[in-house]
Amino acid sequence: MTILSSLARAYDRLPDAPKPGLSLQKIGLVVGLNPDGTIASVTDWRDGEGKKRQPRPMPVPQPVKRASNILPNSFWDKTAYSLGVKVDPGPRTALEHRAFVDHHRALLAGTEDEGLLAFLRFLEFWRPEMFEAAGFTEDMKDQNVVFALESERRRNVFLFDRLAARALIEAPPDRKAETALCLVTGRRGPIARLHPSIKGVWGGQSAGASIVSFNLDAFESYGHVQGDNAPVSQAAASAYVGALNHFLTKDSGHRIQIGDASTVFWAEAADAQAAAMSESVFAAMFADEPIDTTGDTRRVGDILERIRKRLPLHEVAPELCAGVRFHILGLAPNAARISVRFWLEDEFGAIVSHYARLWQEMRVEPADPGGAPPLWQYLAETAARGKSDNVPPNLAGEWMRAILAGSRYPMTLLSTLLMRIRADGHVTSRRVSMLKALVIRNYHLEKEAPVALDPENPNRGYLLGRLFAAYEFAQTGALGRNVNATIKDKFYGSASVQPQKVFRMLDAGSVNHLAKIGKERPGQRVNIEKAIAAIMDRMDPNDDPFPPTLSAAEQALFGLGYYHQRSAFLARKEAPTEEPAAS
Repeated sequence: MTILSSLARAYDRLPDAPKPGLSLQKIGLVVGLNPDGTIASVTDWRDGEGKKRQPRPMPVPQPVKRASNILPNSFWDKTAYSLGVKVDPGPRTALEHRAFVDHHRALLAGTEDEGLLAFLRFLEFWRPEMFEAAGFTEDMKDQNVVFALESERRRNVFLFDRLAARALIEAPPDRKAETALCLVTGRRGPIARLHPSIKGVWGGQSAGASIVSFNLDAFESYGHVQGDNAPVSQAAASAYVGALNHFLTKDSGHRIQIGDASTVFWAEAADAQAAAMSESVFAAMFADEPIDTTGDTRRVGDILERIRKRLPLHEVAPELCAGVRFHILGLAPNAARISVRFWLEDEFGAIVSHYARLWQEMRVEPADPGGAPPLWQYLAETAARGKSDNVPPNLAGEWMRAILAGSRYPMTLLSTLLMRIRADGHVTSRRVSMLKALVIRNYHLEKEAPVALDPENPNRGYLLGRLFAAYEFAQTGALGRNVNATIKDKFYGSASVQPQKVFRMLDAGSVNHLAKIGKERPGQRVNIEKAIAAIMDRMDPNDDPFPPTLSAAEQALFGLGYYHQRSAFLARKEAPTEEPAAS
């Protein structure tokens, strides 16, 4: 229950957290009532104009859990329940409205509160046929509606804000809930049989879903039903879901999207400013766009840039070093439930250290021309056509966990990268940097995974990648760069996996290419031949230079060697002298 208890503690520290018993919901309409129950005003609560209008979040009484059942909310609901109208009405619509009316008759029986009596009078006289005459429009159907006394509506005071309503919300008439020891707080209290819905998880159900639920007999034990199997008090359930729903909102400042994992984060610290700064820095680490280095974000951008250079946090931002506990939770939809992709709780300094290590491991020369792109752009390199929607399931969460915890990278990342390179032939700086990081962390081959071209590197995968680049450069030198298909387009996949099948053929073909270059640019031919000879001299004399197969790590180094050697050739060709680098 560590996740739930951390979220419950976070809820208590939220400055704008809904009060106990309330939940943020998207509200589209506000109906102002006269004391006699007649409608005084209909206010469109949505933001925007025309068809782009969107309902606004408002703290309202906690919604009920609905599936196919008919259950009304208290003091608010969508128009089908509250007004008996919807875009596509059916026999169920009348039943939903009747349930809403009956619920409030029972809930408000005996009340003497002016506002609640006005609401009861409204429910008695209202008929769905009055919809248009009362000032409602067609596009207001299916919106969530709240009610207020007209005299209080102008001050944004709604029925559920009245003291009499608050008493009913916080202490409902049904007090039959069993009390037990709450696994989250450690205190006894009424147990939540059903936990409130969690909304905002990318790809999840719009009605929300649950992390904790027991909906089949196979999940229950010892005669317990639903939430009694893992007792969480109603107060704790409301708190942890309230915090999570707050963090999952689009502009909360506590949410990032990594592949299919909706990731929320928050900090705990005695110093509120240090906690807020650590959250801003973490958000910048995984931002979708480069951080603005002016204005209020300049400090965050400066900290992030120095972290990427592996400067210690105690030098960069000493106030974030000690006493800042950080929590990171990755969530993904799973039918009617929510799956926990990963959960990490650590000192912020340790998380920063792991992040800096990532950038050190991924450093390659020449670097990405766009600077340090957001990490999601690296992940897109594993997807077909570079689309984030095509990132393999679970890969985002596994990679994220490895980055933040400093653990081994998922092997699915290596296999997916190699497969994508073989499929499209694009050996980019981003793909190569991830291959390099994998080789360093998972295979402990740091000396054999250089940042820039290393002529002395003896790894056969790295050497064969360099040799393949030399053969390709000889081909383009002889035939030009506008050939229909280079040897990379035709043979990269087989050359990086089964060198013995293609390298002798490529070696023979390079003789013809070099002969053609020699007729026009003899100096260039000499330099390419020297480069090939230097590579071959580094091969193990006691082993076949073209082995039958290469391991996964060697295939990764093949890509790194190819990238380094090809970049060196191109850099030399673009220089004033058109002769390629010999090594």
